Amino acid sequence: MTSKPRIRYSYSQDREVVEQLLSSLNLNTVCREANCPNAYECFSRKTATFMILGTNCTRNCPFCNVSCGEPLQVDPNEPRNIAEAVKTLGLKYVVVTSVTRDDLPDGGAEHFAKVILEIIKTTKDTAIEVLIPDFMGDNDSLETVVRAFPDVISHNVETVKSLYPKARPQASYERTLKVLRNIRELSEGKIHSKSGVMLGMGETETELYTLFDDLLENGCEFLTIGQYLAPSKKHLPVRNYVEPEKFEEYGEIAKQKGFAFVSSGSLVRSSYHADEALIYRNQNS
Repeated sequence: MTSKPRIRYSYSQDREVVEQLLSSLNLNTVCREANCPNAYECFSRKTATFMILGTNCTRNCPFCNVSCGEPLQVDPNEPRNIAEAVKTLGLKYVVVTSVTRDDLPDGGAEHFAKVILEIIKTTKDTAIEVLIPDFMGDNDSLETVVRAFPDVISHNVETVKSLYPKARPQASYERTLKVLRNIRELSEGKIHSKSGVMLGMGETETELYTLFDDLLENGCEFLTIGQYLAPSKKHLPVRNYVEPEKFEEYGEIAKQKGFAFVSSGSLVRSSYHADEALIYRNQNS
């Protein structure tokens, strides 16, 4: 069994610029809330994944570091503030995600759309990716996001079907696949669809390859594969650390199966260097 991947941190003035900007605009990032191992690197590259609709999730997935608690009030200034941050940082590619808000009638879909449209209005040359929740399977909510027309809509499968009761008890494997399928259908294939999976929770290779096939059958184009790292001892434990060579192998198999872009590695996360998928797709289309 390989050892846990480790990160080296170093001082960066750009990281301080990003953190000060986020604080002044009252913005949240999944980088901090989910305790992402790449947060320091991304902040140092003057980029971040914005997290909208507060910091408290209405679900309590035992693998996730995002807080579960009383949902916060939706900030009406958030779309404008995110657009301002994108412009100030000069971002050419931005990722926007959210906590899951099952308490809202549309799951926060309209707020997602407002953020997308505000960024488009403020910085017309910025490519936009949104990493969305499942909206409880509501197709009207998904269509609200699709109509705002981001470049990429991502919805993470996270793990194989057999581990859903343990890792994602309030979610559904079938519903996740349906969301991805409907992204393609509602956008008539004009919006790229993306998903991500974490390894090390106890999945088998056979289950992983079945997951690849299921994603492809439901229209998923881009795939990220990374190592699950337990945020604390209270979270779902890591069953195994996957060897770097196996990540390379899984990535190659996923590409051979038909994904348009695959990023696979120990520290890969769904929003890490997210622009690479769209750049690669545009260059090879």
